[in-house]
Amino acid sequence: MGCGSCGSPTARALLVALLTGALNGLFLPAENSAIRSVVAADDLPTALSQQQARQHIAGLLGGPLGGVLLGFTRWAPFAGNAIAYAAGWLLLGRVRADLSAPPALTRAPREKASADLVAGLRYSWQQPFLRTLLFFGPAANLAVNALFFMALLRLIEAGFPAWQIGLAEAAIGACGVLGALVAPWLIDKIPTGRLTALVAWSFVPLSIPLAFWTHPAVMALAVSVGLFLNPAGNAGVAAYRMAITPPKLVGRVQSAAPFVSMLSIPLAPALAGALLAVTDGTTAVLAVTALVALAALIPTLARSVRSIPRPADWQTLRSNDDNLGHTRASERKNAVPQG
Repeated sequence: MGCGSCGSPTARALLVALLTGALNGLFLPAENSAIRSVVAADDLPTALSQQQARQHIAGLLGGPLGGVLLGFTRWAPFAGNAIAYAAGWLLLGRVRADLSAPPALTRAPREKASADLVAGLRYSWQQPFLRTLLFFGPAANLAVNALFFMALLRLIEAGFPAWQIGLAEAAIGACGVLGALVAPWLIDKIPTGRLTALVAWSFVPLSIPLAFWTHPAVMALAVSVGLFLNPAGNAGVAAYRMAITPPKLVGRVQSAAPFVSMLSIPLAPALAGALLAVTDGTTAVLAVTALVALAALIPTLARSVRSIPRPADWQTLRSNDDNLGHTRASERKNAVPQG
């Protein structure tokens, strides 16, 4: 049976977005595993900060460039996107680093993708720090993204012109780039656990002005400060997660982490719209702010997060944990059963 709407532009755009997301789900874990293979543990914060800067720059330039290309002809943005992917394919082909799997994985029978995801989730659940992230990631993504969508919807509802909203988003993107550039310094100076809690709480006071003033300048200022700190928090957490994960499990854990944390993102626009539909804008923003605070409590109350030191001390902490694990294993092995 045919579907009359399957050929519509909206259906085609949805299909492209779905396929792009699926392919990103395959590419990103492989990319993160490759980073762990070629970058020393001490350099992971810098490498991941540069990765954040690259993403923010692409996001900052992509929209205006797409608009310019669309001004020439309708197919130009899509041709430019295809050329960009082809260039990426050629550049990846020039990577000369050894990215082959460890011998133990090469000899082992291949498992299904679902089994790899379960293995990543199982390992994450067994580690207190990673287990905390399984709760914090989706909670923070839901609350913070709902806050952003709500601020944007209120600007549109208030009738501000598109160019003013676009300038606000450009300023936010620029601060994200600047934040990514200074992220290595922040990660080096502030213990990773404290930095994670600081970034989690930073959106709480920043959201208060959004509740009482609906203006592009207010949105740009409030969200820009949060996006300035966010790359350091993301890079610090991701680098520590890579540093403490055995190489053979990096890909699995890096697949499990975004899978869980992104589950709530599709719900964020719905939550923002529902709150604005049933209450006034100020109350809706304050309600989401309360959700942001509740999400921030998760890493703040978790000792496994608060105790993470600066990157310079990660290796020492890992060695102590490994030695403690070996000691406990030996104690269990040598224990004499009591009759």
